[in-house]
Parts: sequence; C-alpha cells; structure tokens
Amino acid sequence: MNEIDPSKYENIINRNKPIIKKNYFKNLLIRILIVATLFLSIAIAYRTNEKFKSYIDKYLYSDSISFTKIKKIYNKYLGGVLPKIKEDNTSLVFNEKINYLSKEKYFDGVHLKVDNSYLVPVLEEGMVVFIGYKEHYGNTIIIESLEGIYYWYGNISNISLKLYDYVEKGSFVGEASNDLYLIFSKDDIFLDYEEFIS
Repeated sequence: MNEIDPSKYENIINRNKPIIKKNYFKNLLIRILIVATLFLSIAIAYRTNEKFKSYIDKYLYSDSISFTKIKKIYNKYLGGVLPKIKEDNTSLVFNEKINYLSKEKYFDGVHLKVDNSYLVPVLEEGMVVFIGYKEHYGNTIIIESLEGIYYWYGNISNISLKLYDYVEKGSFVGEASNDLYLIFSKDDIFLDYEEFIS
C-alpha cells in the first residue's frame, strides 16, 4: 500500500489557515506604546497647564463629540487593532441603494413610499448615535458618517443595530413597511435630501 506523503499536500492544508503576519505582535506593541504615551502626555499636560485643562474641559464634556471622526483619525494613524483577512466570494444580500415607489418632501426630510417589509440599507458608513422614537418619524435610527453628516432613518422596525455600532455602507438597518422617512443633517442644519436621494 502507498503511504501518503504529507509534504506534497502541505500547501493545500495550509491554504485555508488564516495568514498572520510575523510582525503583527510587534506592530500591536508599538501601537499600544504610542497610545499609552499620548494618554500620559495629555494627562500630564492636563494636570500642569490650566489653559490646556480649560480647553479639554470645554470640549470633552460637551455632548457634540464625533466618535466617527475619532475612529477615522485612529484608523489613519494607528490602523485597526486586528489584521484584516481578505474574504473572497462575498456579495451583498440586498441592494445598497434605496429603491422606492415615490418620494415627497416631509418636514425636514423626505417621505419615501416603499414595498411592504422593505429591507433598508445603510447609505453611508458610520456609527449609530441614536435609536428611539422621534415625533413625525416613529422609530428612528441616526447614523453619523465620517464626514459628520447625520443620516436619519424613520419608521424602522426589526432593528438589528445597537447604539454605538459601527456600520458599513450597504449593511442592514432594519425594515420599513410602506413608508420610510429619511433626514440628513450636519451641524444642526437640515440638508436637502435631493443631494442624497436620486
């Protein structure tokens, strides 16, 4: 009987294992040291410099902190915490664009007529900053994009998101039955919906 030589099939066996870079832990340690150094530097400056302390108090304790901007800066300079493994053969479950039957202006946004149990996609990646009831719009989810634009999705049911979830463009927000309300705002100013909905 012929013996199987494992060295012949080593490439096939290892092909499906996740590829972890040799320098991953070294890079992770460097990132941790950079973050710790920044934190300690800011803490020392906060304790010793009154002007810096008043500046931090003014902006840190305000309710207008943009978490998506912080994430964008972190990803730009420090990258993600875990290495990304490229996935092959991925496809969207549903269309990234909003499909609607008709549209009309509605209060600060737009009212779209959609199919019953319509699956609503995320129009732009960002962070969920509000889930709850809004007058005129019903159950509402608000997502802040990296550009600081707030995307409001009204009349949403079967919500799969949680507060402070980071969502990708085209992912699932929830369901809308016949009516979907969209509002777009930036810096407390409502934007023209026609810039976002074609």
